[in-house]
Amino acid sequence: MKSRILIPSVLACALLAACNQPAQEPAASTGTEPAASATAATPAAPAVDMDQLAERIVTQSAGVKEGEVVMISGLSSDADLLEALAVAVRKQGAFPWVMYSSERLSKRMFFDVPAKYDTQVDPAQLAMIKQVDVGINIGNGQTLNLFEGADPARMAARGQAGMQLGEAARAAGMRSVDIGNGLYPTAWRAERMGLGQEALSKLFWEGINLDYTELQQQAEALRTKLASGRDVHVTHPNGTDMKFSIAGRKVVSSDGLISEADRKAGGAALAVYLPAGEVMTSAVRGSANGKLVQATNFYRDKPVDNLVMEFKDGKLVSMTGSGAGFADLKAEYDAITVPGKDEFGAFDLGINPNIRLPAEAKVGNWVPAGMVTLGFGNDLWAGGTNNAPYAQDVHLAGATVTVDGATLMDKGELKP
Repeated sequence: MKSRILIPSVLACALLAACNQPAQEPAASTGTEPAASATAATPAAPAVDMDQLAERIVTQSAGVKEGEVVMISGLSSDADLLEALAVAVRKQGAFPWVMYSSERLSKRMFFDVPAKYDTQVDPAQLAMIKQVDVGINIGNGQTLNLFEGADPARMAARGQAGMQLGEAARAAGMRSVDIGNGLYPTAWRAERMGLGQEALSKLFWEGINLDYTELQQQAEALRTKLASGRDVHVTHPNGTDMKFSIAGRKVVSSDGLISEADRKAGGAALAVYLPAGEVMTSAVRGSANGKLVQATNFYRDKPVDNLVMEFKDGKLVSMTGSGAGFADLKAEYDAITVPGKDEFGAFDLGINPNIRLPAEAKVGNWVPAGMVTLGFGNDLWAGGTNNAPYAQDVHLAGATVTVDGATLMDKGELKP
């Protein structure tokens, strides 16, 4: 399963011990760890001008203004881009704070720290939020299974404590840019997506380093359609059959830019995920009924097969599956005791025509044009109101979507 929770990674990393793991990486709302063979070094970006890329991210995606404070985080292996981002920020008359981390530190900050501190929230980070205008995080998780053996209850406790940082950031109106979006080129991700690592690297960097003006226009056209819609029906050949309402729900997009309109809207509109190309909203609470199916995926590098989730009146009432990872996935879900973890919420449509995954891909992503993502649990990132410290998203390539009886997507093809 994948997940995305709207917590500025750059602030939550120390508390969650997961600076290197973006919120949407493979398992559920927490971290993971790889077999040794999955830790191969990321190939160099193919002919990318880091200064040009950084300037585009800083001035267009983040919309950094003179006098603002920008926190930038990533692994030491991302030094070239981190430093280019810092220089681009300063060239705008803004002030960069650069945070380097490592996978070893992230792991030790979890396993070597007593469980009694899991619920603590760093007061310095809470105070820092009041000073930071923008957070830019490079989601470059080299290690797939970093928290193998972690107690699900401990992960749940840390996740719940981390939500306080997210709430403070939203209250402060912090903007955030995630560089990765589940596509950062690593050996394990390339294998799961049915691509060579060099091919994924090329797809990723070219998908980020582009002019987002046209993508923004496409996103706005689709956003307008959904904003006037009510009843949604999603079907897929794998057995997925979900009906829910989006009447009156906020519709937002990740189109690569944080515009002035986005600043005024606040909330999910203040977050950008790169590579970009999504339009998303959330279901009316209590409206979802049906079955959500995922044929194959992974949890902590273990396969989860034939995952079937039944929803009634908006809530998950049954979860069944098979494969070596299913028991651990279910254990993590059961360890969450706060309300909202079982509520159907997120509805996301991919619109980026330049991000294409082969038919043999074992996992999906939010961004490719024609991709449908449905999720339950935390849906703040999709413009919803569910603040649970847990989320699961299912990507469906080749789905059919109708809105108020009219076909919006036919077998993965968006209709004009």
